[in-house]
Amino acid sequence: MTSWNRRTLLKGLGAVATAGLWLPGTANALGLKPDKIKAVHYYRNTGDSNGRMGQPMINQSSNVIVIETESGLRGIGEGGEPTSMAECASMMIGLDPFRTEMHWQRMVRGMHYVAGREKLHALGGLDLALWDLKGKALGVPLWQLLGGKARDYIECYSTAFPRPPGGKLEDAARACIAAGFRVYRHSTDNRTGVVDRFKLVRAIFDDCVLLQKTVGDGSWSLDFHTEFDPSDAIRLAGMMDSADLHPYFIEDLIRSENIGSYENIRKLTSQPIAVGEQFGYKWDVAPLIERELINYVRTALPNTGGISEYMKILAMAETHYVGMIPHFTSPIAEAALVHCLTASSVPALMEMLGDGSRTFPYLPKMYDFRNGKMWPNERPGLGVELDMSKLVKIAEYNKYQVGMPLNLRPDGSYTQW
Repeated sequence: MTSWNRRTLLKGLGAVATAGLWLPGTANALGLKPDKIKAVHYYRNTGDSNGRMGQPMINQSSNVIVIETESGLRGIGEGGEPTSMAECASMMIGLDPFRTEMHWQRMVRGMHYVAGREKLHALGGLDLALWDLKGKALGVPLWQLLGGKARDYIECYSTAFPRPPGGKLEDAARACIAAGFRVYRHSTDNRTGVVDRFKLVRAIFDDCVLLQKTVGDGSWSLDFHTEFDPSDAIRLAGMMDSADLHPYFIEDLIRSENIGSYENIRKLTSQPIAVGEQFGYKWDVAPLIERELINYVRTALPNTGGISEYMKILAMAETHYVGMIPHFTSPIAEAALVHCLTASSVPALMEMLGDGSRTFPYLPKMYDFRNGKMWPNERPGLGVELDMSKLVKIAEYNKYQVGMPLNLRPDGSYTQW
């Protein structure tokens, strides 16, 4: 072992010893002392009356989760709503907090119906907290546990980058790139009721021509926002092909219910397609990846079911040369995504709202964003800190509930019931 590696290991073990978890002489070289989950605490922030980032029409929870163990460790997560959170959290009480994959399987399969997307959001938030807890127990940032750094930072694109006073679309795009962002994102968003589809297609196409002229290849993107019927989405993408326009990606051309429709769309455009922000776990997105119908996966945290599941989707994407462009969800989940993408070398781009200056009073420390990029840090776990005075408790779960009994294989793993 080199002196650098020895010093690094001793520093990490010292942090574990400080936490009272180091067991000298045991086979467990990492020093994870046996522990049990004591309670799961559930909060909303005081600036958000509905726990949904102030947007009640979007079922994207920013509720805060804190898993507490009997030894006093605490892991921070985010997501869910009280009903599904109660089911999932109750299955964890009294069990080993470091068996992350076991908890994931139990929560997904622990009731008669396999977890749907709302429950995936809750168990995904709990999974974030379990990973955070493990990183803190070992005194290392989560990206170290996921494989170490494969990149120095993650490039970002901006949604709704502010236009300069009196500025136009091209002024906002130019300012966005000047601020260090890789991509300016434009949108077809036209949620005003009745839409003339022909006028909208023409207007958005003209915007795309302007963006191409202003910032050039790969420095802009277009979100179709699932607003078009397939014929209009295909027409717009075809117009972009014919005009030799080169966005970084085009997103969500049609609604997400029938992913088989992308078989036809893929044949009719050469534009890079990004899909998945409305999807959950790997089974939702697997056909799109395996049939190579998309270029980028848009699934995010905690929607997929947490870090445990996100890393599996990421590995699946790598085998088909598909990149990751996760949807912006909420700040703790964004911090978690930085760790996941730092530990992977697939093409990656993260979404940031506006110019990235938004702050969250209940999070003195969250993700590290500067110069249009997300940067990994050295703080243990997710690197997130809470100001508890800015949080209001929704519930506490401290009693075990088994859910449905699950069969085990002889080796102790759960069967895929």
